[in-house]
Amino acid sequence: MDPIIHRIWLERCMDLFACAKVGFSQLEVPESLRMKAQKNLELWLTSEEFVTYRPQIEWLIQKGDFSGLLDRFFQILPFGTGGRRGAVGIGPNRMNLWTLGASVQGHSDYLKQKFPGKKDITVCLAYDVREFRDKNGRYSKDLPNPILGLSSRDFAHHAAKIYAANGIVSYVLSPTSHSFYATPELSLAIRRFGAQGGLNISASHNPPDDNGGKFYEERGAQPVPPDDQVMADLVENIDRIRIMGWNEALALGLIRYFDESAHRAYLDLCLKGALIDPPQKSLKGQSAFKIVFTPLHGVGSLTAMEILQKRGFEVIPVVEQMAPDGQFPNVTKSPNPEVPESLDRAEVVALAHRADLVLATDPDADRLGGLYPGPDGNWHFLNGQRMAALMTWFKLAKLQEQGRLEHKAVVVKTEVTTRQISKITADFKVQLVGDLLVGFKYIADVIYQLEMTGRFGDVLAAPTDYIIGTEESHGAMVSHQIRDKDAGGAALLLAECALDLKRRGSSIFRQLEELACQHGYFNNIGINILLPGLDGRLKMEKMLDSLRLDPPLRIAGLNVSRFEDLRNPEGKFGPIKGATDASSRNVLVFELGDNARAVLRPSGTEPKAKIYIEASSLPRLSSQTDDEWNQIKAGVDAIAKEIGKDLTKQALVRVGL
Repeated sequence: MDPIIHRIWLERCMDLFACAKVGFSQLEVPESLRMKAQKNLELWLTSEEFVTYRPQIEWLIQKGDFSGLLDRFFQILPFGTGGRRGAVGIGPNRMNLWTLGASVQGHSDYLKQKFPGKKDITVCLAYDVREFRDKNGRYSKDLPNPILGLSSRDFAHHAAKIYAANGIVSYVLSPTSHSFYATPELSLAIRRFGAQGGLNISASHNPPDDNGGKFYEERGAQPVPPDDQVMADLVENIDRIRIMGWNEALALGLIRYFDESAHRAYLDLCLKGALIDPPQKSLKGQSAFKIVFTPLHGVGSLTAMEILQKRGFEVIPVVEQMAPDGQFPNVTKSPNPEVPESLDRAEVVALAHRADLVLATDPDADRLGGLYPGPDGNWHFLNGQRMAALMTWFKLAKLQEQGRLEHKAVVVKTEVTTRQISKITADFKVQLVGDLLVGFKYIADVIYQLEMTGRFGDVLAAPTDYIIGTEESHGAMVSHQIRDKDAGGAALLLAECALDLKRRGSSIFRQLEELACQHGYFNNIGINILLPGLDGRLKMEKMLDSLRLDPPLRIAGLNVSRFEDLRNPEGKFGPIKGATDASSRNVLVFELGDNARAVLRPSGTEPKAKIYIEASSLPRLSSQTDDEWNQIKAGVDAIAKEIGKDLTKQALVRVGL
């Protein structure tokens, strides 16, 4: 840049910076965060590295949006438990090519440190359908905007160029490919290619304007403490991002393209998990079992839907939701099958076709949602807790029926997943790991420990003894060879469950009732306390700290019989292994007698606190009438509702809300 032009440019930048400083001074935030915001903003205004972002930053300052500006600059987007995720935007506290690039550079350094002297360190890259269109109108439409149109594909290809500059080989879909790669496919590909790591570009079920990148280890799972802390420390200390041109990297063999065999390997593995004979058609070619399916505009049509079709199921698509589209235009409320409203169009199709089951996947096809018909003809939402219990019961029942259920069989679940699974595993006399921290990386770590040592805690088994791992967030891991949530394998398992029940003259509705009668009725409720922005983050920290230091003695009139802080170094998880471990263990458990509990934790991917409530009854007595049993269930529902209401109120009071 010409020296005179550069001087004028710097003067202009400093004028803008002075204006921003005045704006920041009017905000009630800790001084340390204000100073960090000023330091980061000055760098982004004056460094040529960020020159393309300047018009939008200048517009934000002139607009006087100092609260939003401070939120963009007061920190570098946290590198959490395995990656970064958040709103796409401008500034170090947003997802953009710079924040992703710093993450990839740190991951490159981590891989070279972990595998010293190894030639051809390799990673596999996956991405979903997302593309930033500023749906919320955060930026000027009249000025150049380098993040507008930024897609998951763009992020992945940017990452490949950084890996290449560090001498690391990337496997990725070709730029001319119109396909995508789902989360469970990536996990398997890493193991199949013998890669040392992987990167998945996705914000999963988050809003359309979000994106993220999460990193994987050589075993096909996200790293757990302390390994993730080592990676996070390297990322935080990045001062230079290396990058190589695409064509040069391609010519040097540092970028290579996935072929169709990788996708087929995933489909074949899922299909090998089939437990019953495929559905049969009548002499007229009509199917006796129909599934309505929607990928909610994500990649699930390439995984879950294809698996179901290859197994012989008649799959009826929700046509207006089939096209991959990161804006999710025809989805109600959220592209998240955990949200009942997202399945409204699928329910209409199911009613029209008199279907037997509705299945839905989220944008990166790791979560599964569903609806099932009741005897009254209405469709019922299958929440994640009941889905977990149902799939666990079905797989154990079929393996036992086929004489393939060994005494060493292992079922795995996380702390916040229904304890009904504990009753089911006890009934089948199999082993259970049932108190893991939230996240499938911890379920995957159980398999890894079994692989390495033949044990996990008191559980003695091999990886082949693994049956299923579940979490309340509509996730299941049905094969020990895939080390993350897998909607494809779960869709086949749930479809087979519904088909098998129909063949036996039963249904999902009736089987859930039978499980309740046998093990007790369980009601699990999830409550989200939204706390966006910097102010929300500070309130969330204050809320958890207050409840940790001074836990309530009673919730909804019930005595807190036991309080557990999972950060307690003298507790079951031992000393804190680092900041990432502390983050994962920021969990408070309130036991309310034998039949109720509540768990509170901040979300790891969204600006909210999450409360998990469970209330249950004893098993149904043979002497109880239907009316008496229904009254018991209604009582459990009321208790669960009151626990959620009261704990939410107490939590908000702690932060003046």
